[in-house]
Amino acid sequence: MAIEALDLLYVPSRDVEADIGFYRDVLGARVVFAIEAMGTRVAEVATSPEGPHLVLADHLSGEAPVLLHRVSDLGEVIAGLEAAGWAPRRRVELPLGPCATLATPGGQRLGLYELTRPEVRERFAGRADF
Repeated sequence: MAIEALDLLYVPSRDVEADIGFYRDVLGARVVFAIEAMGTRVAEVATSPEGPHLVLADHLSGEAPVLLHRVSDLGEVIAGLEAAGWAPRRRVELPLGPCATLATPGGQRLGLYELTRPEVRERFAGRADF
């Protein structure tokens, strides 16, 4: 199994709009998008040119972020995890592609996703619903 990159830190937020303001106005971050749809708010914020970016989400439970790693072949990664005695907690569809989530022995939340819809980044970029 090879992780290609740590692309995103998927961060729970009780107030996405206020968090955007903090990162943008206080820390000088760039807002990539701010989307409100289906009763939820999600925003991507670039705190550095190279990444990983933050995704602030009001629908994400818990206090800890999910470290979202890109892999080249999610099916192969899941097979490798299962062969090593690990099973994903659940599988979900992200706008960017399919994802499997799990926790490390120390409790970090991980997402492993395959980038099957790269055009989504371009489609979301610049969108400011709030």
